[in-house]
Amino acid sequence: MIDITHKITTLREATAQAIVSVSKQETIEAIHQNKVPKGNIFEMSKAAGLLAVKKTPELLPDCHPMPIEGTKVEYEVNGLNININVTVKTIYKTGVEVEAMHGASVVALNIYDMLKPIDKGIEIGNIKLLQKKGGKSDYTNQQHSDINAQVIVCSDTVSKELKEDKAGEAILEKLATHHVKNASKQVIPDEPEQIRSIVEKAKTDGVNLLIFTGGTGLSSRDVTPETLAPLFDKEVPGIAEAIRAYGQDRMPYAFLSRSVAGTIGGMLVITLPGSTNGAKESMDALFPHVLHAFKVLRGERHD
Repeated sequence: MIDITHKITTLREATAQAIVSVSKQETIEAIHQNKVPKGNIFEMSKAAGLLAVKKTPELLPDCHPMPIEGTKVEYEVNGLNININVTVKTIYKTGVEVEAMHGASVVALNIYDMLKPIDKGIEIGNIKLLQKKGGKSDYTNQQHSDINAQVIVCSDTVSKELKEDKAGEAILEKLATHHVKNASKQVIPDEPEQIRSIVEKAKTDGVNLLIFTGGTGLSSRDVTPETLAPLFDKEVPGIAEAIRAYGQDRMPYAFLSRSVAGTIGGMLVITLPGSTNGAKESMDALFPHVLHAFKVLRGERHD
């Protein structure tokens, strides 16, 4: 199965449709009058669909087991067609499109099985996904070419060229995957004055997104959070909370990070851990969802 451990948990929903076409009006009348020999096709088929949704990962090898937290089966009789809509919901790391389509397929197949004694001309067709939401694509704007981003590596050893920077490069790579094209990197030592100077220059240069990596630990040289916090117009504590919560699910020391985030003018400032894995995981925790902040900062309408 595809590795989804880097994904975050969100509310996922999908609706799939299948259509069963009968060959004569008498079949529809038997359904409405509850005279189908095998019983009520809607109730029986609904039960079959619920089971199918829950058993999807047992039958399709690449589907992940997941908590199914809601399934709805709806019918509409339109002429000689029985339209079946199956909606599935979960709060998980991956979507439920296949579960919804599997459910709709089995509902349709059960209807076929129950009606075949009275109608030999039944067809199943048009099994398709109607809609899905809650995945990464719902939170990603198509392009972010208008965002000017800068990555600041706060490290005494890297600034002295005693160690290669990998965290900053990892952040740049993550930004590129989310279509943030205008991004640059700078390395500085863990010095409060240099951190403040970087912020002032970033404001002058029109930087929208300023990401610091390093200086969020517990050593005496880790001064990034306390240097930046007094400069914030507004602190955004949820960003740091998301970083730590995501990290804590993956390694037991994540709660020791002192990451902070806030706004300075129209600029969003985020501090990330200095380790390469910590930086990568923090970016996975925040992006692309954090880019919604720029719509808010610009005063655009948001839901």
